[in-house]
Amino acid sequence: MKPKLLIVDDDEEIRTQMKWALTKDYEILQAGERTAALEIFRTARPAVVLLDLGLPPNPAAPDEGLATLAELLALDAQTKVVIISGQAEKTNALRAVGAGAYDFLGKPVEMEDLKRLLKRCFHVALLEREYREMQQRLGGDAFDGILGTSPRMQTVFESIRKVATVDAPVLILGESGTGKEMTARSIHQRSARKDGPFVAINCSAIPESLMESELFGHEKGAFTGAHALRKGRIESSHGGTLFLDEIGEIPPPIQVKLLRFLQERCIERVGGRQEIPVDTRVLAATHVDLKKGMTAGTFREDLFYRLAVVQITLPPLREREDDIPLLANAFLQQSAKESSKHGLSFAPEALRAIQSHPWPGNVRELQNRVRRAVIMGGSKRLSSQDIELTSPTAPSKTLKEARETLEREMLQQALRKNSGKISAAANDLGISRPTFYELMEKLGIAKQSDQVRE
Repeated sequence: MKPKLLIVDDDEEIRTQMKWALTKDYEILQAGERTAALEIFRTARPAVVLLDLGLPPNPAAPDEGLATLAELLALDAQTKVVIISGQAEKTNALRAVGAGAYDFLGKPVEMEDLKRLLKRCFHVALLEREYREMQQRLGGDAFDGILGTSPRMQTVFESIRKVATVDAPVLILGESGTGKEMTARSIHQRSARKDGPFVAINCSAIPESLMESELFGHEKGAFTGAHALRKGRIESSHGGTLFLDEIGEIPPPIQVKLLRFLQERCIERVGGRQEIPVDTRVLAATHVDLKKGMTAGTFREDLFYRLAVVQITLPPLREREDDIPLLANAFLQQSAKESSKHGLSFAPEALRAIQSHPWPGNVRELQNRVRRAVIMGGSKRLSSQDIELTSPTAPSKTLKEARETLEREMLQQALRKNSGKISAAANDLGISRPTFYELMEKLGIAKQSDQVRE
């Protein structure tokens, strides 16, 4: 079925011209005034509306068009309303955008510009509808707050399902802000230990001098200031899950004690001699390459293999391009609800800027920027300035194309440097051999080449 498009204009000739130009791609609905437009909208629920501000009984003023816009958005705030206005009405068109219209085009309308804009409107409307359907289907949250429909995230979700049912240690890998703690919490919530405690500790946030006491606890009088017995994080997680974030920051002496705990499932508090059995599942996470730490002697190899029985790698946001609009809209609705601001949406240029931004801080950065924009923004349509992003001008190549060019050059350079040896080339780039193979296939680098070998 073709998507439905409602055209509201008092000029029948203009409506007819648009109908003939657009009927190949859309099911066209027409109205010449407000009452008819609202009646059609209630029945057909089109995702996109083209609206002329000059409607009867006073086509020379924008009041009737603005009233129609308000009623359409009151019926469905997600409707994409595109204002069609004359050049003299540009100020009124901007007023309409501030009141919730998606965008505007000036008369006379360039049909190719209109077609491009409509394509974008329907695409955004489809993404929002899929998000709402997914929320309903999953009971309000996908994997305890982790959102994503991209193939990379579906692989992550499948891994979570599998590892949650067993008690093996899991090492979660990914850049800062990709959701490592949320992944750990999801594993815990889907496991048999869900009714037990989930104890998280950020190893990079604890001074080395306090690390042992924080993890293993201490007896009264064990050291100056130890005025009472104190259980450590490991002991506190008995019956549940212990999450060690930034595990690569644990100093070598503490690594020895942690390894002993993983092997024997017993601890000794600082200053104590009694062995205390602890039944907990250990999940760990890091954004650094632990194998490099093993080579440098800063991370124990035996501890690595104890922790990394199963590994889950979270992709950075820049490798989940299809998820960016989904996440941005989810954070927008969440923050709008928290701030009691209703009917908020992104301006088209804001969405373009969001999708083009590399997001070095990943999902956490996107969430924080949207939250700030909701709090500080002054209109219902958030701009790229509200999100503190610059809307990009048309580049000579897309971000995806530029990234693929760089990746291809780096892979080929690594292969040349290592005489075509894939394992060595992957090691130079800090990625696994399977990932190197995936990139070769994606970038069209032939495996059968004489320059490429194991």
